[in-house]
Amino acid sequence: MKKSLLILLATLFLSFQASQSADPASYLNDLKVEMKKEWPKNRTINLVFHGHSVPAGYFKTPVVNTLEAYPYQVLRALKAEYPFAVINIINTSIGGENSESGAKRFEVEVLNHKPDVLFIDYALNDQGIGLERARVAWEKMISTALNKGIKVILLSPSPDQRVNILEANNVLEQHATQIKNLADKHKVGWVDSYGLFRQKARSGEPVSNYMSQVNHPNEKGHALIAEGIVEYFK
Repeated sequence: MKKSLLILLATLFLSFQASQSADPASYLNDLKVEMKKEWPKNRTINLVFHGHSVPAGYFKTPVVNTLEAYPYQVLRALKAEYPFAVINIINTSIGGENSESGAKRFEVEVLNHKPDVLFIDYALNDQGIGLERARVAWEKMISTALNKGIKVILLSPSPDQRVNILEANNVLEQHATQIKNLADKHKVGWVDSYGLFRQKARSGEPVSNYMSQVNHPNEKGHALIAEGIVEYFK
């Protein structure tokens, strides 16, 4: 009986491990070593951000606040941590685009930049195409990148204030759950932007404090997302 229980527990543990997304503390260990190297032993690190208007830097449309958007907030944080690193922030995001369009131009316009880490952020706009079509497009991009040895980090959606972030199983939560499942399946990184904003709402702080318009974060909102990303580089 005792032996059977131990086998069952071991099986459950291995199953749990197999279905987990990448550990932020270790997923980019090899890259963190590279980023600590000094000239002339260092090399250029390419961080590619692929998605829609949020990573592209749109605040209150049509203003594009590139330097306060989360890709460049990430750069500032990484330069404080890794002063010897040469880091390229490459943004292939297009405002208004969904993941199907992003997948169509993925090999020609994204992989040509030879990412060390690829960040994918399309869920906000994928409300318009639905879960199944979004899943197919995300899966295509993830698999293609992994086949080329690229580290991948997926982002759940930032808020759309037309969707009640505290409502259980709302459309954005459904997309966030699907993205987490994809991260688990492929053992890649996952930043729960949606969860970070929801945590603020649950604490009583209005989501509007972090938004520049109905569906675009302001600088504080982008900082929340950047903090989630930077955890992978600590």
